[in-house]
Amino acid sequence: MAKEKGTTVVARNKKARHDYHIEDTYEAGLVLWGTEVKSLRAGRASLVDGFASIDRGEAWLEGVHIPEYTQGTWTNHAARRKRKLLLNRHEIDKLAGKAKESGHTIVPLSLYFKDGHAKVEIALARGKKEYDKRHALRERQDRREAERAISARAER
Repeated sequence: MAKEKGTTVVARNKKARHDYHIEDTYEAGLVLWGTEVKSLRAGRASLVDGFASIDRGEAWLEGVHIPEYTQGTWTNHAARRKRKLLLNRHEIDKLAGKAKESGHTIVPLSLYFKDGHAKVEIALARGKKEYDKRHALRERQDRREAERAISARAER
């Protein structure tokens, strides 16, 4: 069988960019069981409630829902189990130091296959206040209106 090339996105966490200010992003590998990989290849996963934590010098991904593989038997995995993240020591130390600061958390942004290996993009993020969310929404609406006005003007 030929090796896979390129990137295939399985799941994105759109809500994370709405709820958090993204400060820094990292790409991490995942330690998965066989049925989890098969379920991901079928395109089934949810990052909505996911977060990462640092425990005893190891990074863990928690709350990510990878449903059971439909053709799996008694060897199937638990849908919301803790999964180990594969990061370099200095990345883990940097994340641990920043995550201890008030208001910071580590959230998954996307889950994908890169050259056949399961990867997750995690971000060091700071929670937005409600007025920040409204401000970002207003900026997006203003930008759309300006683009519409420019394109309408160009059509004349």
